Amino acid sequence: MSLRTHLIKMSFMLRPKPAVLFVWIRVKLAAVAAVLYVIVRCLNLKSPTHRFDLTSGLARRLLGSCPLLTKEYIPPLIWGKSGHIQTALYGKMGRVRSPHPYGHRKFITMSDGATSTFDLFEPLAEHCVGDDITMVICPGIANHSEKQYIRTFVDYAQKNGYRCAVLNHLGALPNIELTSPRMFTYGCTWEFGAMVNYIKKTYPQTQLVVVGFSLGGNIVCKYLGEIQANQEKVLCCVSVCQGYSALRAQETFMQWDQCRRFYNFLMADNMKKIILSHRQALFGDHVKKPQSLEDTDLSRLYTATSLMQIDDNVMRKFHGYSSLKEYYEEESCMRYLHRIYVPLMLVNAADDPLVHESLLTIPKSLSEKRENVMFVLPLHGGHLGFFEGSVLFPEPLTWMDKLVVEYANAICQWERNKSQCSDTEQVEADLE
Repeated sequence: MSLRTHLIKMSFMLRPKPAVLFVWIRVKLAAVAAVLYVIVRCLNLKSPTHRFDLTSGLARRLLGSCPLLTKEYIPPLIWGKSGHIQTALYGKMGRVRSPHPYGHRKFITMSDGATSTFDLFEPLAEHCVGDDITMVICPGIANHSEKQYIRTFVDYAQKNGYRCAVLNHLGALPNIELTSPRMFTYGCTWEFGAMVNYIKKTYPQTQLVVVGFSLGGNIVCKYLGEIQANQEKVLCCVSVCQGYSALRAQETFMQWDQCRRFYNFLMADNMKKIILSHRQALFGDHVKKPQSLEDTDLSRLYTATSLMQIDDNVMRKFHGYSSLKEYYEEESCMRYLHRIYVPLMLVNAADDPLVHESLLTIPKSLSEKRENVMFVLPLHGGHLGFFEGSVLFPEPLTWMDKLVVEYANAICQWERNKSQCSDTEQVEADLE
């Protein structure tokens, strides 16, 4: 037998049999199908979009002036239906190609010696109703005016005729030292109130639009509900992606469902870094610390893996709360929401991995009972994401940015029309 013949015979012997080849093809197809299934599930590609179910009296009055509320929120096609990716993009990038608005930093000395700061941005155009309107903005946890999502929103609001005042949470700015043994907490409204009072005093003719993002949403709602006088000169309030009750949220934040425990760990790690960067101001030997704050609390801080541990060992003690339960009950806006009488829009996303669905019954129930409250719940958006875009790349301006400004414009126009109607009725009464 020749060598060539032998090689041909061997090649036929080594060639896979049809049955084996068929099995191999089926395995590859099954693997591809499994990968596609995981991608579809992880990216939530089969999730539909829908129009908002808005039934409150406030919603009925404003729908004609708020086109965004009459349409579906449509996220980017490939990844926009994943709340995790929307949240991660917000947390990592903030925004895409964010602008750099120019503002002036203001300093306020608080009664306990703390130095509060906020940044003031003047409007870049005339407002649609021609009035002097100031947006007072409270950012999310450990955030400030230099965060990209804040810069993007402020730039858009300025171009729509709004003056913007943005609170820098106490201790959040890396280049501003603490001047008292205290930093921002979950529901402390002192610094926000000081900023609002400054605006009212400096611009006596201005009217206010109150805006809060995430933790900032809790602070602004609590501030408005604490004292009735806090609502004077306030046209409306917007809260975006807050959780409403820290007491009810603490249990869900320890669950692995939707990776909340992982997010909890990441946020706690960031808080630890901020607190430890102010170690001397908060725990130094020369510092007159709160009586309940001890040196052992610093060692517990190093080992903390959740926000609840940090709140229990450090944050609640800045204000003298005897327990974590008392701290969360007193600092949450849930017990103040029913005291807010100005138009209030509460915005959350159904796929927000940080806010458990059980917490969304709070704004839903409130909007059903109160005519001045509107609850907007898109299916997608994550936590402070709400990116828009055709397929892959998001646009710099988000649906959230547009909605807040459009809602504020509608309220301003509504108030202007009410005022004109009142003036007309008064003139007619005088003529009679």
